[in-house]
Amino acid sequence: MADVQTLAALAEHAASVFTRRFGGRPDGVAAAPGRVNLIGEHTDYNDGHVMPMAIDRHAVVAWRLRPDRVLRAHSVTFAETVDTSLDGLAPAAVRGWFAYVAGVAWVLGRDGLQVPGLDVVVDASVPVGAGLSSSAALEVAVARACCAAAGAAWDAVRMALACQRAEHEFVGTRCGVMDQFAAACSKAGCALLVDCRSLATEPVALPPGATVVVMDTGASRALAASAYNARRASCERAVEGLHRAFPTVRALRDVSLEQLEAGRDRLDELTWRRARHVVEEMDRPRALADAFRQGDLDLAGRLMDASHESLRTLYEVSSTELDHVVSLARAHAGCYGARMTGAGFGGCAIALVQEGAAGDFIATVEAAYNTAGGPTGTLFACRPVGGASLVD
Repeated sequence: MADVQTLAALAEHAASVFTRRFGGRPDGVAAAPGRVNLIGEHTDYNDGHVMPMAIDRHAVVAWRLRPDRVLRAHSVTFAETVDTSLDGLAPAAVRGWFAYVAGVAWVLGRDGLQVPGLDVVVDASVPVGAGLSSSAALEVAVARACCAAAGAAWDAVRMALACQRAEHEFVGTRCGVMDQFAAACSKAGCALLVDCRSLATEPVALPPGATVVVMDTGASRALAASAYNARRASCERAVEGLHRAFPTVRALRDVSLEQLEAGRDRLDELTWRRARHVVEEMDRPRALADAFRQGDLDLAGRLMDASHESLRTLYEVSSTELDHVVSLARAHAGCYGARMTGAGFGGCAIALVQEGAAGDFIATVEAAYNTAGGPTGTLFACRPVGGASLVD
């Protein structure tokens, strides 16, 4: 991860590495942001609503055309250069960070885009492995670079879906669409309310006087991938069981609390608990959007608190570190509410904080968290930014 934080500085850093690595300046630099999910956790793959916010930490891709059909990429973060033939790409043939680069090129080629041979340098200010969607930021930045290199128009929704397919079919992670939509479609100054069934999006302005603080616990997310797939499988079992009683149910989005209770005897206890979280969480993104529009930050905070408790007790994807930093955050007078964000089992939490109290909040909570003797945590305020772009 690059030390520089502004997008312009990050892009210039990637360009300078490109010059040292490959000789000459790149033809262009594409960027896409990381994200925090304000609310709506594990609802995206259940056809529900989510409300992510793209943040001012980015992945950037400096690119230049090649005369052949080779894709050669260098990662600043991993200090590694990898290349492959665009004509020989296949799922599972590429591993690690390069799979996200190659997978996007593979999907776009299957979709009919004439992806040319490229040299690329990948750099990022999104922390890797913290739950801020560094992988989706990379995928969308690669897609933005490929479209520019091929002279194709940028279609944010189409490219977000293509990047999701790259992760499903090439990388092998059955992610929802939220992360790619946040990276591709966000508007500056706003969170993005996304309907994961219709794919309709609505920007929702962050209320005046509020700041979102990211609380990176420093705890590993090593269990997140396997646990994510297990939680998704639980949701599918719940839908299968409830569909027999309620034939109109095709996703947990279609299930009311009354139906969930009526169909409880069709589900084992663990599956019911997982479904209970999702069904209750379904309403929170739209409720948070309404609270933001009304400037009701107290209500917004209560919704975030309720989300965390459900994720902790029903979906069981929190961790000791996440619970601890959320508890410390809530104890600060300037905090409206706090919750874990992302798939869970480590990574980051977020807090909604009074703008004028953000500095003291960060200093106080970070110091208290880091006296516990566990992994070192880092807190930083972030601002909502727009989606993928070309950097001048």
